[in-house]
Parts: sequence; structure tokens; C-alpha cells
Amino acid sequence: MSYRALFLDRDGTINKDPGYIKDPSEVELLPFVGEGLLKIKERLNFKAVVISNQSGISRGLMTHEDVLAVNNRINTLLLMNGTSVDAFYYCPYHPDYDDLSKTICRKPNTYMVELAAAEMGISLKDSVFIGDKATDIECGFRSGLKTILVNDISGEEFLHLKKINILPNFVAVNFESATDYILKEFNGVF
Repeated sequence: MSYRALFLDRDGTINKDPGYIKDPSEVELLPFVGEGLLKIKERLNFKAVVISNQSGISRGLMTHEDVLAVNNRINTLLLMNGTSVDAFYYCPYHPDYDDLSKTICRKPNTYMVELAAAEMGISLKDSVFIGDKATDIECGFRSGLKTILVNDISGEEFLHLKKINILPNFVAVNFESATDYILKEFNGVF
């Protein structure tokens, strides 16, 4: 059996991004993320999978344990809305700090999405990726996913995507509008 999934970037997409967050007490979900994720998972039977670059580890700004603690805090907060992320995947490497062979997991490369799909039995052609950066949309596009750019207040990420000729399927001002789009467009079938 294959599942559909909502692939999500973490920082700036589902939680506020103060930059290299490592203290779980600083985690704050963005508005409507809990409610939206619950609706998508319940109504569409999607898995929720976070795909995140966490180069702060290579930079010496945080540890793997810090990333896991933040991920656990995100799920604790989501549980207050009756939902959770099913799996977290992250890449700790950065080409400025690590051998290039290690950085294959970094978005916009598709490694983490493909790994999640293989491990969780996810159909990529029936799934969607939400992110706030061009690298998220490029990763989703390269993986064959529908893509949603969210929280791009300045429009800078969209302009970059336009330059590289990779446009998202939808641009959402916030998670609530992304949720509404998914429920409308992906209700039952793609």
C-alpha cells in the first residue's frame, strides 16, 4: 500500500525561524499550522513528513540532540491540536563545512524525500511539498511533488524561482491558505 504525504520544511514553514533554533523552549508554531495539519491528515489521510536542512550542526551552533529536542517540542505543540508529524528527516551538512559527498542530503537535492518515500511507502506523484524557500520548492519539483510556496512575504523566493524557471503550483500567504488550497485541490484524488 502506498500513502500520500504532506512534505514540510520546518523553520519558517511550520514554526517561527529565529535562526538556528536549538532551544525547545523557543519553539513557536506559526498560526494555523496545528489546525491545518490536522485537517489535511484527517480529511485526506496524508502522512506528515518534515524535510529540513540543519547545517547549524556542521557550523558548530547546535547538536543532533538539539535538533531532536526541537522536533520533539514541535510534536508536543502539535499534539495540543490533536495531530503530529509522522517523521522528521534532516541534513546536518553544508558544503562550506563538509565534504561534498556528505551534502547530497541537502535540499534542493531530493535525497531526503526519496528516503522518506522508500521508508514510509509514499507515492510521490500523489503528494505535496510546502516550504518557505526556493530550495524547498526546487526539491519538491525535482521529486515530482506538487509544491506550495508559503510565507514568502518579500516575494524574494518567488523571484528566484521564476529566474530558474521552477514555479510552485500555488503561492500561499500563510499556512491557512495553503491548507485551504490542498483541501480544495487534492480532496480525494490528484
